[in-house]
Amino acid sequence: MDGTSTCKATFAGGCFWCVVAPFQELPGVLSVVSGYAGGQEEHPTYEQVSSGATGHVEAVQVTYDPDIVSYEELLDVYWRQIDPFDEGGQFNDRGFQYTTAIFYQTKDERASAERTKQEVEERFEKKVTTRITPFTSFFPAEDYHQDYHEKHPLRYTFYRSASGRDAFIKRTWSAQPSLLGEQFVKPSPQELKEHLTPEQYHVTQEGGTERAFANEYHDHKEPGIYVDVVSGEPLFASIHKFDSKTGWPSFTQPISEDAVVEKKDFKLIIPRTEVRSRLGDSHLGHVFSDGPQPQGKRYCMNSAALRFIHKDDLVKEGYGNLSYLFED
Repeated sequence: MDGTSTCKATFAGGCFWCVVAPFQELPGVLSVVSGYAGGQEEHPTYEQVSSGATGHVEAVQVTYDPDIVSYEELLDVYWRQIDPFDEGGQFNDRGFQYTTAIFYQTKDERASAERTKQEVEERFEKKVTTRITPFTSFFPAEDYHQDYHEKHPLRYTFYRSASGRDAFIKRTWSAQPSLLGEQFVKPSPQELKEHLTPEQYHVTQEGGTERAFANEYHDHKEPGIYVDVVSGEPLFASIHKFDSKTGWPSFTQPISEDAVVEKKDFKLIIPRTEVRSRLGDSHLGHVFSDGPQPQGKRYCMNSAALRFIHKDDLVKEGYGNLSYLFED
């Protein structure tokens, strides 16, 4: 622990410039510092570490609020930013100083790291070479390395692309659900028929559309989240809900960018963009470009595809990590 309610997590993912921004985007992450971990020498310089002679690796140290974001969520982001099968470095950066590692500080962190490592191996049927090792020390890198993506955005973007990191991430992870998503599964067809109402089944499994204004959530105003009625995965939040006057529940955005999948729909004469849940693969509705600014999006959903969870019940229902959405 650091202070009252913050924790630190340390990850090596190759060039530290490229690992900072993905963690900074997470709610609950307070700071991300680039530095050097795992070696014996104190306060090494970039030149010393780059030589490969100090035993350090380039790493980032993430300070976070565990009441908002969990260590498991940090791991989920981490695995999706690296090539976990490369034992000689990362992408164009070669040498031990660019290899990947998770530096754990508690037994629980080690267990989580080992479990997710095994899940990656099983998912891709390949050996993960990322080391899981006890934390010993971390030394911040020089000032010019901190927040490099903000100080030099064009150079940073070019470097990420030219190194091959972005292409690998897109090729490897674009069609893969989150490691955390294993808790949200789609029931069997028989179970769906037994537990869904005929309208819920028609909408989610057959791409149907419920009647406007004659559905549960079109004018619903309570604070909370809306999850897939099939899988339970979180999709939308009341803070993004607005009255579109269309008779269906409408949102300016999903809870996160990867919460839903968008696909072209050619069922009508004019093509539309269908919205489906990522893990349950439920038909939810469509997204249109006539929503309020600044997003300009209208995610027009079917109430029959959703289940509402009040903000006061998030912890009880297992969605406590989303409580931050309703903090003042």
